[in-house]
Amino acid sequence: MKHQYNLKIVWTGNSGTGTSSYSGYKRDHTIEAEGKPVLMGSADPAFRGDPTKYNPEELFLASLSACHMLWYLHFCSEAEIKVMDYSDQAEGIMEVDANGSGRFTEVLLKPLVRVSDNSMEEKALDLHRKAHQYCFIANSCNFPVKRQPVILVE
Repeated sequence: MKHQYNLKIVWTGNSGTGTSSYSGYKRDHTIEAEGKPVLMGSADPAFRGDPTKYNPEELFLASLSACHMLWYLHFCSEAEIKVMDYSDQAEGIMEVDANGSGRFTEVLLKPLVRVSDNSMEEKALDLHRKAHQYCFIANSCNFPVKRQPVILVE
């Protein structure tokens, strides 16, 4: 089975002279998908971007974190593990080469999960491994996506 995803990126950073010079244009853009709110994007501030807008690197990290979370919640519901809260403070390391190209070399997901009963703690911890195996985004990466989950009991 195949799924197709579509969105539109629109550059909004033309200050009137286009890309006539490296410092003469903004890196601002919108991310649009039919029927959804528009996201305001830019480059990372290190690359002349607007720090008040999401950059591609942050959105990539958010995709990994959200995909893991959604699979994890799915498997917990199937295993009758009652998750009460879930948050993740994800971290990504990107290295830039001397020529300006680069790549992510590692991501660390740090899910903090609260379950309703201590009898669920061990299985809740183990399901992070399964969620990682199923995560579409993690399966598309050529670098390690590590996990440091913490399970709390209500």
